[in-house]
Amino acid sequence: MAGITGTLTGVALDKLRAPADGVNARIGAITHSDSTVTALGIRSIAVLHAGADVIEKSGHAHYPGLLIYCDKLSNSLKEKFRRFSGRAHLVIEVRHSADRIDALDSNTQVYVDAVCALLDDSRGDWGGGTFYAGGYDVTYEPITRGGKNFLQRAKVGFDVEISR
Repeated sequence: MAGITGTLTGVALDKLRAPADGVNARIGAITHSDSTVTALGIRSIAVLHAGADVIEKSGHAHYPGLLIYCDKLSNSLKEKFRRFSGRAHLVIEVRHSADRIDALDSNTQVYVDAVCALLDDSRGDWGGGTFYAGGYDVTYEPITRGGKNFLQRAKVGFDVEISR
C-alpha cells in the first residue's frame, strides 16, 4: 500500500487484526464477561470499499466481517510549508449476516462495541506524522435481505490528523 490513505488503512488494519488486543480479542472479552452474548469472532477483515451486493456476487463475502477504507481526505494546509497537513476520515464498516433476525442486531452491536473499544485504546501517535485524537461516529443501517438471509451493516467513522 502506498500513499497517505494506504498507509493509514494499513495501520488501522494492523490494529484490528492484532492477536493480543485486536477486535477478536475484545469480542472474546465481551462474550466472556456477559454469558447472554453469543457473538462469534470476526471472520474477515479487509481494506475494501465495496457494496454488500458486489462482494456477495464476487463470492468473497464472509460474515461477520469488517471493511476499512478512507472515504475522505482533506489537505487544509493547517501547517504552512508542509506538503500535507489536514485530516483523513476513515470508516470501519461492520457487516453481519444471519439466517434468522433474532440476534442479528444485538450481535452487530457487540462487534461495534469491540471496534469502539479498540479505537478508545488507540488514541495517540500512529506514526509517520499521523495522530488519532479520539472520537468517532457510529451509524447503524436497517436490516436488509442479503448474506445468509438477513444482513445488517454499521459504520464507525473517525478522523486522523496528518502532518507530512
